[in-house]
Amino acid sequence: MPKILGIDIPGKKRVEYSLRSIYGIGLARAQNIVRKAQINPVKRADDLTGEELTKITNIIQDGYVLEGDLRREVAQNIRRLISISSYRGLRHRKGLPVRGQRTHTNARTRKGVRKTVGVVRGKEARAAVKTEIAAAPKAAGAPKVTAAPKAAGAPKTTTASRA
Repeated sequence: MPKILGIDIPGKKRVEYSLRSIYGIGLARAQNIVRKAQINPVKRADDLTGEELTKITNIIQDGYVLEGDLRREVAQNIRRLISISSYRGLRHRKGLPVRGQRTHTNARTRKGVRKTVGVVRGKEARAAVKTEIAAAPKAAGAPKVTAAPKAAGAPKTTTASRA
C-alpha cells in the first residue's frame, strides 16, 4: 500500500479511485490530480513509481486543503453557524437535518434511534413506570402537585347526568 501525505491508499485499486481514500478528494479531484501528474489512469496504485508518488504529493500539497486542515475548517464553519444562532446552526445544535429534508418520517441518520413516547404495554411494565413516576418527585425534592380547586359555579358531572 503506497503512502501519500502519511495516508495509506489501497494498492489494488486504480490510482484515481485509490486517491479517494484521502479525506477531501472525490472522483473529480482525483481525476484532475492524475491528469496533472500525467499518469495513466488505468494504472494500479501499487504500480506507481516513487517519482509518480512525489508528483502526486506535490500537486496535492500545492493546490488542495485536505485531511486535518479540512476537517478543522469544516468544524469551525459549523461552530460559527452555531455561535451566531443562524437557522442552520440551530439545526446542527439540535442534531436535525440541516438542508431542508423532511423530519416527520425518515431523518433517522441525524435523529438517531426512535424513542417511543407515552406507550407502555403490559401490566408489569406499567406498574414499574408508575413506581418510577411516584418516586421521582420525592427524590428531586419537588413539591407535590395537587389538582386546582374547581370554580364556584362549575357543574358537577356524574354518571347519571351524562346518560
